[in-house]
Amino acid sequence: MAERRLLILYGSQTGTAEDTAERIGREAKRRHFQCRVEALDSYDVANLINELLVVFVCATTGQGDPPDNMKMFWRFLFRKNLPPSSLCQMDYAVLGLGDSSYPKFNFVAKKLHKRVLQLGGNPLLPVALGDDQHDLGPDAVIDPWLLALWDKILALYPLPPGLEIISPDVRLPPKYTLHYLSEDSMHPDGDLLQPTAARAVPSELHPLAARMVSNQRVTAESHFQDVRLIEFDIVGSGITFSAGDVVMIQPQNCPEDVQQFCQLLRLDPDRSFLLKPTEPGTALPALLPQPCTIRHLVTHYLDISCVPRRSFFELLSYFSTNELEREKLQEFSSAQGQEELYSYCNRPRRTTLEALWDFPHTTSAIPPEYLLDLIPRIRPRAFSIASSLLAHPDRIQILVAVVRYKTRLSKPRRGLCSTWLASLNPEQGDVRVPLWVKKGGMKFPADPDTPVIMIGPGTGVAPFRAAIQERVAQGWKGNCLFFGCRQKSKDFYCQAEWEELVTKGFLTLFTAFSRDQEEKVYVQHRIQENRRLVWELLTSRSAHVYLAGNAKQMPAAVAEALQSVLQLEGGLSPSEAEKYLTALEQTQRFQSETWS
Repeated sequence: MAERRLLILYGSQTGTAEDTAERIGREAKRRHFQCRVEALDSYDVANLINELLVVFVCATTGQGDPPDNMKMFWRFLFRKNLPPSSLCQMDYAVLGLGDSSYPKFNFVAKKLHKRVLQLGGNPLLPVALGDDQHDLGPDAVIDPWLLALWDKILALYPLPPGLEIISPDVRLPPKYTLHYLSEDSMHPDGDLLQPTAARAVPSELHPLAARMVSNQRVTAESHFQDVRLIEFDIVGSGITFSAGDVVMIQPQNCPEDVQQFCQLLRLDPDRSFLLKPTEPGTALPALLPQPCTIRHLVTHYLDISCVPRRSFFELLSYFSTNELEREKLQEFSSAQGQEELYSYCNRPRRTTLEALWDFPHTTSAIPPEYLLDLIPRIRPRAFSIASSLLAHPDRIQILVAVVRYKTRLSKPRRGLCSTWLASLNPEQGDVRVPLWVKKGGMKFPADPDTPVIMIGPGTGVAPFRAAIQERVAQGWKGNCLFFGCRQKSKDFYCQAEWEELVTKGFLTLFTAFSRDQEEKVYVQHRIQENRRLVWELLTSRSAHVYLAGNAKQMPAAVAEALQSVLQLEGGLSPSEAEKYLTALEQTQRFQSETWS
């Protein structure tokens, strides 16, 4: 009888691919497979040649890039010297998660499927392309694909004699068991973020507890949007960075939410516990101390403010003692109930904590050891670094728009990280924030004679502030910035700094204040108005163009403006202008970093 082992490897940026991989893992357990679910970069890729059955679940990020937790795997897989028969004993399937509003839709999944095929793998099914834009989200593709996948897998690895598929009515054991410690062995919850001793450069597993130096509002008090310029001290940390790099910040839940959560679930926040894996070989969560208090778990680890996924309601339904609540939870976790779930959860951006309020009988019956299966961990947030070490040694500055908006729910929605950062006041004592730095997507030219055209409306200007500071510190001119905001008097970030650089001849600045006149004026209009200069910089001086900011309509509008410059000034046809822009992208002379 062939050994029934299944490996599920995921590459996830926001947690959707991880959630889907865990779902496939649960379905495998119900079919009595020995199953491991691992992030691609935690898996020892040298073992891949021995694997017989693998399911890959991977997201595509940004401009068609692999997620951070599969970058090393990606580099290894595309090594030229891998023999074409390396994976000839592997049966595999690839499930992609993407967004069809981006040009490189599911690029990573398609490329991975093709590469494993080149290396001799045997595909069980065509690659599945989940799409965030579908009314029902990626599940519209995942649900039928999984049914087909299990048919294929069970044909190769039938159930052992005498065993049935474990019914969906049966609750699977938790990933970890939770062992409370007796009262006398408890420690008060000292903040576990002690300033780190000198060690390796800070990383996700060992963040720097950086001291916040200042937290300054840079929009007028009367302006609807609160934007902060925040500075951290990184002296002695070994952190280095250059313009275009990104700082990752690990946020935490606010004390009121933590208290509410503990009350709802009848948990004592000061109880200490140890975690033990249910199955040998399962790693403990890397970022949780052992022993740990409930308060630390809920404050620093469980993402109680995220919008819950379908898997949350599915697991919750098993704990329900109340028939009405159980029926609703089962509907939310069924394929037919996805539209209903979307309008309950995703459209109004209802949080996990708010959903728990709506199911009080079930919530009070949740066994604590299931918390880590039920609620995902808090993910770090990425911010473009807005300063240069050449201008501000031993410091990192970021520009943070505090996320706050209304939906049909009575309470305004708030961004977890930006709200937490804005609430910190370094003037009231020692404030520490866990952070580390990673390479960004944008690279600025090393040649002092290459001019840069930077288009950064709103907080999109952050990486360009770093680039301009870095270039000016070295005496480099040829800096051209297109900045846009609503009103000159309200949200013109770093106005004095830009104006001083203009006076000194280091910066050419074009501003678009969209609400300061009758008709709205945006950065794309300023690009068209200054098309002679843009054309001149591009063609005579081989300028590099950079774009950063919010990814709604802006990037397309800017691309269109650049194409019209090429047509009007260079006499190119529409298709030639498009080709020219694509060529600039391919040679890294046009780079963009946009976020939604």
